[in-house]
Amino acid sequence: MSETVTLRIGGMTCAACVSRVERALARVEGVEAAAVSLAAERADVVVAAGGPDAIERLRAAVEEAGYDAAAEVAGAPGDGIEGIPAREAMRVGAALALALPLLAEMPGHFGIPWFRLPPLLALTLAAPIQLFLALPLYTAAWKALKARAGNMDLLVVIGTSAAFLSGVAAILRDPFGHPHHYLEASAVVVALVLLGRALELRARRSAVRAIRALAALLPELARVERDGTEADVPASSLRRGDVAIVRPGERFPADGVVRSGESDADEALITGESRAVPKRPGDLVIAGSVNGDGLLRVEVQGVGAQSTLARIVRLVERAQASKAPVQRLVDKVAAIFVPAVLAIAVLSFLGWWLLAGDARAGLAAAVSVLVIACPCALGLATPMAVVAACGVAARHAILVKDAAALERLADVGVVVFDKTGTLTEGRPAVMDVAAAREGGERHVLSLAAAVERGSTHPLARAIAARAAQDGIEPPTPSQVEAIPGRGIKARVDGALVILGTSELMRQAGLDALAFDERVAGYDRDGLTRVFVARDASVVGVVALGDPLRADASAAIARLGRLRVASWMATGDARASAARVAGDLGIPDFVAEARPQAKLDLVARLQAEGRVVAVVGDGVNDAPALAAADIGLAVGGGADAALETAGAALMRGDVSQVADAVELARAARARIRENLFWASVFNLAGLPAAALGLLNPMIAGAAMAFSSLAVALNSMRLARWKPGNGR
Repeated sequence: MSETVTLRIGGMTCAACVSRVERALARVEGVEAAAVSLAAERADVVVAAGGPDAIERLRAAVEEAGYDAAAEVAGAPGDGIEGIPAREAMRVGAALALALPLLAEMPGHFGIPWFRLPPLLALTLAAPIQLFLALPLYTAAWKALKARAGNMDLLVVIGTSAAFLSGVAAILRDPFGHPHHYLEASAVVVALVLLGRALELRARRSAVRAIRALAALLPELARVERDGTEADVPASSLRRGDVAIVRPGERFPADGVVRSGESDADEALITGESRAVPKRPGDLVIAGSVNGDGLLRVEVQGVGAQSTLARIVRLVERAQASKAPVQRLVDKVAAIFVPAVLAIAVLSFLGWWLLAGDARAGLAAAVSVLVIACPCALGLATPMAVVAACGVAARHAILVKDAAALERLADVGVVVFDKTGTLTEGRPAVMDVAAAREGGERHVLSLAAAVERGSTHPLARAIAARAAQDGIEPPTPSQVEAIPGRGIKARVDGALVILGTSELMRQAGLDALAFDERVAGYDRDGLTRVFVARDASVVGVVALGDPLRADASAAIARLGRLRVASWMATGDARASAARVAGDLGIPDFVAEARPQAKLDLVARLQAEGRVVAVVGDGVNDAPALAAADIGLAVGGGADAALETAGAALMRGDVSQVADAVELARAARARIRENLFWASVFNLAGLPAAALGLLNPMIAGAAMAFSSLAVALNSMRLARWKPGNGR
């Protein structure tokens, strides 16, 4: 038996930090898997259920590795300060203010030619930056050394400390002259690193805004009916079975079932459904959605971690913390990057000193190598895009289970749809009414609705719904007699009305030959036909079928434009399947398909080298969803859907399939762009720095800019909208 423990991790600054935390967690006894996200600042650890001290052991391992760790507070998903903390903002502001005069005198770069600071004044400005404001960098570097590992902070600290100490030594030798020192380089580099880190933190925290927006939907108080009285209690104290009173305009405090009252609910922020959803006794309500203009009494069913909203938040957070397959390669590179860079820095210094006889140039080259090589941008390239994409997906009611699912979605080449409840509404509706005399359709529908009045059979409900839609008020029947499996008889306005199958008509001695041609068309389309007879003559036929979803045709067309082929696999009869496939423009389909047949279809398409997505309800189609490269559960509120599928389309619209593919491709484009620019900064910057072509300050600016560029490029996903591709 395993369980997942979530920890909030503090102090990580680069991909090397992520690797070190993961290794520390993996060494803890009982840990089966650990995934750490730099962008989300969290770790999801799968542990064998083994006692209350599991969290403490994990936390101790993280702290021993040099980082802060705390158990996630239940019921507060996505907590955190958006933006830059005040202390960090003050630190950055002070560093920039002190570094600016030093930047102004930097020779040969941004300096003012005639402007020179007295050496002691330069030291006075640089010392607070290096000795006090850079303290977080030193702390993180010291923790890395204690853990016998390297990280970005260690590179920056070694480089800037070398420059600072060299400058101090030069000034002490000639305090009143004009010695050449690197105080401006050390000060500006530290200031830029602090600025870049603060902006990066702001971008990372903005990327998880969707989580906090979802978590904020729950009200703090709930009005509960207990022992005949009403009282306001904390929503967190609600128990299953409580009756909550939800007034107009209030948010539902928990998942539940309406027991009395009629209203509608705005569920747009949770399911993405733009229209108000009617709520009547027996209907389900979702925690966090907004009640309309009616007073409802709701029996509480799901509270706290069991609510739909909490499950959505957990899924999105875990997806944001997961790793895309491409990230594993980045992690391996980052793990060996720091020692390699240290070696290059040493060789650069020795090369300039021993071969060119210029120790000062060697020091500058070594500092530049250490600063430009910080792998922060490389470590952020993939997780930042994943965090942003998962947040945007959640905002559009698409729950992506993990980063690997997001990557597979981008490669989808064929989608296999289930029919019933996926491409169709999943419930019967009146598709046509045929009458014996012209203009008699309303009369036929009125008779059918009268006989079925009060019945709970799905076909009866469909007939009643169509009659109500057409403004027909059916008369009240009498002497109602059900004939199991064949139909029903009743007296309507004194006349005997029989409703049922063709076999029932024959047994009653009634002739339905006049409708043969119409009935043949219904049979070809796979429709269910119900004959209506009045006083010994058949007066009409009602044809019922499963109507297409309103968005299905447009969704298939959009997938075609994305160069994604569509298939349909259904257990229904071939005639019904052919009608739906023809109406939607799906050229390939499999009818009368049992679960094994669907599995065989998925295997055949995969054998052709195609990446296959299966779209279904997550229960009947669970085997196919599991076998596909990526499973998409439509209306994925069910546990089976969320467990089996790689993504859940919470609004239940098949148009979300195309949305998911478009978003995944946009995320992949961001990841590729991020990796390209991060690699360019590192690979192109390293030799330039080693050859003395980069001043340390320029190297620091480039390093800070590369991290910020990756974060901002990922945040472009926040502007993504369905249908706009990128």
